[in-house]
Amino acid sequence: MLFGRMILFRPFQPTPEQIKVPFVYRWFRHPLWGWLGLRPVFAQHTQVEHEALIKWAKGRKSIVEIGVAEGASALALRKGMDPSGTLYLIDPFHLSRFPLLNAMKRLAKRTVNHVKKGKVVWIEKFSFEAVKDWKIPIDLLFIDGDHSYEGVLRDWEDWSPFVVVGGIVIFHDARVFPNGWVKPNDGPVRVVNQLFRKSSTSEWKIIEEVHSMVIVQRQK
Repeated sequence: MLFGRMILFRPFQPTPEQIKVPFVYRWFRHPLWGWLGLRPVFAQHTQVEHEALIKWAKGRKSIVEIGVAEGASALALRKGMDPSGTLYLIDPFHLSRFPLLNAMKRLAKRTVNHVKKGKVVWIEKFSFEAVKDWKIPIDLLFIDGDHSYEGVLRDWEDWSPFVVVGGIVIFHDARVFPNGWVKPNDGPVRVVNQLFRKSSTSEWKIIEEVHSMVIVQRQK
């Protein structure tokens, strides 16, 4: 396997081998190096979270991810999704210094295309723009875009009405866990606490928490 096709998962309890990761990040952090195959794809989640994404995507035919980055989480969702399903990936890829090249977008597309299951639709817009014309029921919604309190709450309010009964929403970076990177005042944590911990609702229920991820399911 080529080095650039591997995934380097985010460490939360560093081992002696993982302590070397900051050096790699420092010199090869730009997605151009990943696109050229000179470093692995950098995941912004742990390996345990990766496995959870695959698990919860199983049997889902309409999956939406907000915030794609280098495509590692989208790859997990595509691995698990129903072979006849569609994966909608929403990201404006607006941070590239060289728009015509846009190494981040190129790397993400190559990463996701390592799996050929189902269909992938790329939506190069901000989530609040993409939702304006949205009409498709959603089986799984992964919120991992704007991490500000306002951004996460807006994504929830905009997109959760499209989630079907029995469908799930996964919030990333939404839970403080031992030796993790998430802080109590982070936007996703505040939104999840406000919606599901500090107030009761019969429509949505937390069904699993995995490292920084919180998974909620629509009950009715």
